[in-house]
Amino acid sequence: MPANAPLVAGVYVTGTDTGVGKSIASVALVHALRDHGGRAVGMKPVASGCGRVDGAWRNEDALALQAASDPLPDYDDVNPYALPEATAPEIAAHRAGVVLALDRIEAGYRRLAAQADTVVVEGVGGWAAPLSAQLDQLDVVRALDLPVVLVVGLRLGCISHARLTARAIAADGVRLLGWIGNEVDPGLAERDEYFALLQPRLPVPCLGRLPYLPGPTPAAPAGLLDLTPLRR
Repeated sequence: MPANAPLVAGVYVTGTDTGVGKSIASVALVHALRDHGGRAVGMKPVASGCGRVDGAWRNEDALALQAASDPLPDYDDVNPYALPEATAPEIAAHRAGVVLALDRIEAGYRRLAAQADTVVVEGVGGWAAPLSAQLDQLDVVRALDLPVVLVVGLRLGCISHARLTARAIAADGVRLLGWIGNEVDPGLAERDEYFALLQPRLPVPCLGRLPYLPGPTPAAPAGLLDLTPLRR
């Protein structure tokens, strides 16, 4: 792939499970894309676990994606569905009396895509985590025609979870571009060995490995990512 080949117009960031650092990886991807001279914005279509900010529901991870973006997008486009309770989206939406609609997510994505070269879309939980009884993450990926980046939290059990997730993405007919290792467990003594064992067992290249971070940060980890797999 030529080093100057254009980058993909959008990418969907999923994980092997919840708590594996999708937000950290997504923010880092946005900054890395900007560092390569592109206009990049982040999106978190559905976010559960929100607080009131100036009278509106706001999610910490979605705010981090918005802050990382250039140009700065409207929050409602970054996060079309901000659900108060910190639980599975299907439960959170039901308790909030909200029906998640694919067309609202699509509309927000199109507005973001119109102002940026690349949109980094962060999913929820693991790949198979549903958004509602009628809506899976796969539906969003297909509607937006996005390839996928898999975030693997380096912790006990991650090798099986990563391999199973990669197989599920392939079985769903979606293109997996690459994966990111994230050191979510600072107490894991064998994280180097786990990372080494994952590389030959996943069918796509690794974009990089992120150190343990307690939450989404500014540009610090962006330099650790290789965007070559994201070039068309």
